[in-house]
Amino acid sequence: MLSLHCKSSEHPRPLMASSALPSNFASFFSPIKKPLQIATNSYTPIRCGPRDNRGPLVKGRVLSIEAIQAVQSLKRAQRGDPSKLDDLLPKTLSRLVKADLLATLNELLRQDHCDLALRVFSAVRSELWYKTELSLYADLVSALARKGMTAEIDRLVCDLEAEGSVRCDDKGIVRLVKAVIAAERRESTVRIYGLMKRSGCGVDNEYLIRVLGRGLRRMGELGVAD
Repeated sequence: MLSLHCKSSEHPRPLMASSALPSNFASFFSPIKKPLQIATNSYTPIRCGPRDNRGPLVKGRVLSIEAIQAVQSLKRAQRGDPSKLDDLLPKTLSRLVKADLLATLNELLRQDHCDLALRVFSAVRSELWYKTELSLYADLVSALARKGMTAEIDRLVCDLEAEGSVRCDDKGIVRLVKAVIAAERRESTVRIYGLMKRSGCGVDNEYLIRVLGRGLRRMGELGVAD
């Protein structure tokens, strides 16, 4: 039997095959298995419309299921057969409470579906709880201006004028005047000025008077501006 000699002065170390280790030692030196981790899906709230940095359409409120379904139903009917809208609108909107009806209107405006928004606004005005809301008119004018629907802006201002005296709302009238001036609607701006004088709304607001005066001068209405 052959024997192995080591040339160094150190004592030779006996060689042992790994297979010679007892099974309990082999299991001791084996890698420790980590516990299996199972990923859980977190809940993410979904709002109607594309995800962007804009806040909720109604302050502190997310669209309800009823409002979402109303928006989707109206858009689907407009894409498919617009002639069915006359029958669909009263059936869809009559089921909505006030908050959901206004949320539906605001969502359609946000998505620039101005034709549908005007029809929903007509339904809003027919409600018993409706009161003239100048901020809502300002939102409508801004959306219509983005789509180049200038004739609809003039008709909308005529409708506002037909409502008679309006409840004084400094913030709302400032927004409305700015929106109409930005849309460069000279006649509508003059109409709003007349409405302000009859209602006494905003006549003491120096900032509003300056904005209105500059806008009228820019559109050539020097006599009215002075």
